[in-house]
Amino acid sequence: MITERRNALKKLFASVAGTIGLGLFAKAETTSGKSNEKEVFNVVTDDQDVPLFASATKYNGLVYIAGIGAHFAGDVKAHADHVLKEMEKQLQAAGSSMEKVLKVNVYLDDIKDWKDMNEVYKGRFGKKPPVRTTVAVAKGGVPGDSLVEMDCIAYV
Repeated sequence: MITERRNALKKLFASVAGTIGLGLFAKAETTSGKSNEKEVFNVVTDDQDVPLFASATKYNGLVYIAGIGAHFAGDVKAHADHVLKEMEKQLQAAGSSMEKVLKVNVYLDDIKDWKDMNEVYKGRFGKKPPVRTTVAVAKGGVPGDSLVEMDCIAYV
């Protein structure tokens, strides 16, 4: 598992370096020399004329999941549970899993919720959890009145 994560991190850094050099929407050249467009799925809801962002993008063996929030009444534990379940669904749809997550970003509406969020978060990524950054957002809170939002990067 450690070797898989290490190899996936190498792909991540190569992908980021390639994206910087090629531009975000450029075609990538595979090792065979054939052009390979990035695969985007779950783009947007049907009510938007022009997509604002993709909820998940799969590229070069990696899956990027956009920020997921919980937009209903409840406490941070209910919100964190919902977010993590949605993250797992999106990862599975992309051919990945929670155990293959390399990096998670957690955005809290209030840093006082850190302990409660951790209670729900713990163990969701298997015995070898990914690296994580947790921050409390500035005035205005997490978009959509969610108490927590999370995004991640995983390998396929």
